[in-house]
Amino acid sequence: MIYVWSAFFVLVVALLALDLGVLNRKDHVIGFKEASRWTALWITIGVSFGGIVYLIYDQHWFGIQLAQHDPSVPDGVEAFTLYLTGYLLEKSLSIDNIFVIAMVFDRFAVQREYRHRVLFWGILGALVMRAIMIFGGIWLIEQFDWIFYFFGAWLIWQGISSVRGDDDDVDPEKTLIFRMASRVMPLRGGPHNGHFTTREGGKFARTTLALTLVVVEWTDVAFALDSVPAVLAVTTEPFIVFTSNIFAILGLRALFFMLEGMLAEFEVLAYALAAILVFIGLKMILHNWVHVPNLLSLGIIVGILVLAVVGERVRRGRQPAEPPSEAPADPTAEADAPHES
Repeated sequence: MIYVWSAFFVLVVALLALDLGVLNRKDHVIGFKEASRWTALWITIGVSFGGIVYLIYDQHWFGIQLAQHDPSVPDGVEAFTLYLTGYLLEKSLSIDNIFVIAMVFDRFAVQREYRHRVLFWGILGALVMRAIMIFGGIWLIEQFDWIFYFFGAWLIWQGISSVRGDDDDVDPEKTLIFRMASRVMPLRGGPHNGHFTTREGGKFARTTLALTLVVVEWTDVAFALDSVPAVLAVTTEPFIVFTSNIFAILGLRALFFMLEGMLAEFEVLAYALAAILVFIGLKMILHNWVHVPNLLSLGIIVGILVLAVVGERVRRGRQPAEPPSEAPADPTAEADAPHES
């Protein structure tokens, strides 16, 4: 198993090095078309890795097999279904994270050409934190059976809270992590030119870009408290949980730039994400009494997302078109306007 884990980490490092070290070395504004191409590429890579997961568990490479699975379904099919469900869950739930990150960037006035750098290093930190939370969550589930009920109740509460709008007015500068970071790290305001550190008067100091990175990292940890238990409700197989989570996160930066200008329009999607959280929470609480097949879980999640997309289009179609604004007529404007000769 150690060879599979090692190969996966080498692949992730190579993709990250190619992303920042080769393809995005220069700071620039990432537009919608470029972000769309990157998003399509990351999704292709993430879904394609599900084929590797299928082969690993179907062919039992290095003696690997699912600890628990439906005997009527081959190992590879079951593993691929679990991987794809976990990937889709993390991908859809990460959209909420994008909302908050966009607000953080606006609050700290981060120029568009430097946002990809903050997100890159933010993703590196997220990979480490997700590993700790995933393996910590698996350990808790193995040690305490009742933790499933706690996770389930937490997801239901978070789903209900998200549609009640409890977090709509979150101010990044009022968070505990912002106050702690501001006190711990010497901070220099003014232009940062894309650097996280600087020297002022011969002393080492952090720029506002570094503080932005800290807040972005904290928001990922906060949202992982929803997504990690949700994925653990699908399976506790460490390799499947971790790889599906990581590949969904790797495409988060491109997805951010693709959706950045359209976030305010996704009203129906918020209800869909809440419904997914409630569904997964109920599944966790009722797991001892109600068995939901993995294919059915995947179908329900996909169905909720499809209904959200259709509902969004219907909602926009019913909105009356705004008439073009017309300036009030000025009878003197034509007379006063200069004439071209």
